[in-house]
Formats: sequence, C-alpha cells, structure tokens
Amino acid sequence: MSSSLNLRAAVVSVLIFLTFVGVWHLAVRGSGPTQAMDPEYAKLMGLTATQGKSAMPGPLEVGAKLWEHLRRPFYDNGPNDKGVGIQLAYSLARVLAGYLLAVAVAIPVGFLIGMSPLFSKALDPFIQILKPISPLAWMPLALYTIKDSGLSAIFVIFICSLWPMMINTAFGVASVRKEWLNVARTLEVGTFRRAFTIILPAAAPTILTGMRISIGIAWLVIVAAEMLVGGTGIGYFVWNEWNNLSITNVINAILLIGIVGMVLDQILARLTRLVTFPE
Repeated sequence: MSSSLNLRAAVVSVLIFLTFVGVWHLAVRGSGPTQAMDPEYAKLMGLTATQGKSAMPGPLEVGAKLWEHLRRPFYDNGPNDKGVGIQLAYSLARVLAGYLLAVAVAIPVGFLIGMSPLFSKALDPFIQILKPISPLAWMPLALYTIKDSGLSAIFVIFICSLWPMMINTAFGVASVRKEWLNVARTLEVGTFRRAFTIILPAAAPTILTGMRISIGIAWLVIVAAEMLVGGTGIGYFVWNEWNNLSITNVINAILLIGIVGMVLDQILARLTRLVTFPE
C-alpha cells in the first residue's frame, strides 16, 4: 500500500512539474529577447535606456545556464565571480557553525526548563521578549560589536536557530510520561542518569522536530543576511546577479537554495524517524 502511494505521488509530482514548466514556457514565449528599460530605472542603475534589460527567461534558458553552473561549480575568477559551489559552501559553513552553537546552548537550557518549573517560570519572560525579534534586527548590533561580516552572519544564525530548539526541547522534556519518572525515582536513579536514559530517548522526537524547524529557518535567514553583509555566499550571489540584471542566474540561485534547503530538511526528518518509536 505504501509503495503504491509513493509511486502515485511521484507520478503526480512529475505531472505538476511538467505542467508548471509548460505554463512557464508558454508565458514567456514571444516576449522577445529584451524589453525596453524604464528611463528612470536606467538612470538609477547608471545605464542608458537603449541598453534595455533581459526579458523573463524561459525554462530552457534557465536549464542551460544551470547546467553551465553545475559543470564548473568551484571556479574562482575573483571576488565577484565565483562558482555556485563555492557560494553554497560558504553559506552552508556559516549556517552549520551558527546552528551547532545553537544546539550546544538550546538543548541543555531546554532540558533545564523542561525539568525545573522554577527555571521555566524564571526564563519564560526573557524567551517571550527575545523570541519575536527578527534575526536580521540583530545584524547592525552584531556588525558594530563583532566587526566581522562572516561572524556576524553566524551570530544571526545562532539567534534564529536558538528558540525553536529550546522551546521544543523544553516541551519534549516536560511531556515525558510521569509514571516513567516515578519508577526511576523509586529505583533511586540519579538525576543525570535519569536525564540520559529516560528523558532524552522519550523527548528525542520532539527535540529533533525543533532542530528540523531551526535548520529551515537558519537556511532562510542566511540568504537575507548575506544580502546585507555582502562578501561571499549564495545570498550575496543572488544580490550581485540582480545588480548585474541576470535574472537567469537569480532564478538558478533560487532553485539551488530550495534544493539545499530540502536536503537539509530531509536529513533531519530521517533522523527524527529513526528515534521515533511506535506507541
């Protein structure tokens, strides 16, 4: 039954994709290779109105450019001309650095909140105040204090990854069945042993769900952060290609961002399934 459902879902996905590509192709067909550039916009960009700008590219053009990128993903022709492999590697490195720092802080603090009603009530006001703040709002302060764009981006990833993991960890720990904990106390199991042998396995699915949410947010935020700080990374690549009026490269970058985000999400989803046991 499951394999049949997966097969039918795959067929439907392919049909949706082909329909989307077909509609896209028909929508841009006959629009011409260029469109006239608005004079005011041309003046703003430092161009002449006669230079024009590229029309929306079709799927064939995007596919050809994507293949070109994938053939040489790691070329390096200077600060503003690097392959998408290098750009993605810089972004992934920043995301993983900030994300792992968040794991190191969020899971222990989440355990503390989930196991201690005192700390839960004491820390709740701080969490409720800091949680709604946009991660990018921290960027100016990070740049002012750290004075390094790469480290500032890592700090922003740390901040945005922290809250989903911490809250889910606290919820998972607090939701462990009380009878299991009562049996452990009856057997005089120590606090640390109880945390690692009973609470952690029981809360692991919820903790990994928080980690899965955090990695998606972190990958989303790094693109915006790199647009602000510049340098190297897939976010900077998108902004640089927009400044070059290369809409084809912008679309390719969006596609690659989505694929990498899906891979990161599926890795955490697989880990979540491994630690989830049937009731």
